[in-house]
Amino acid sequence: MSNRPHSIHHINFPCTDVNRTREWYTKVFGMKHVDVGHLSNTKVLLLTRGDFDLHFTPMTEMRNLFPVHWAMEVEDWDGFLAHLRSIGVRYTKPVERPQNNSKFCYIHDPDGTTIELTYHGNRPG
Repeated sequence: MSNRPHSIHHINFPCTDVNRTREWYTKVFGMKHVDVGHLSNTKVLLLTRGDFDLHFTPMTEMRNLFPVHWAMEVEDWDGFLAHLRSIGVRYTKPVERPQNNSKFCYIHDPDGTTIELTYHGNRPG
C-alpha cells in the first residue's frame, strides 16, 4: 500500500464563455475537447492533452483568482514564445534563472486566469 499520489488528473477553473475558452486553450496549448455528449448533463468544459486534463466550470461572473495560478512546462522555450507571438498572445518579460537553467513568464487566458510558462533546460526527458 502506498500513500504517494500518482499524478494530477485534472484542474478545474471557472470561465465565463465556454466556446471562447475552448478555442483559446486549443490554439495556445493544443488541447482537445472531450465530448461527453449524452453521458453527462454537466455543463463543465473538458479539455485534454492526453497526459493531463483541464476542466472549466461556466460562471456568469468571474471572481479574481490572483495570486492563484497554474504552470505549464514547455519543451521548446523559444519555439513556444514564437508560437504565442504568432497567435497574438502577450506574455510578461521572461525571467531566467542561470543557477538551474530555467526560464519563466506569465500569460493570461481570456478570463484573466494567470498561467506561468516554465522551461527547465536541465530537466531530463
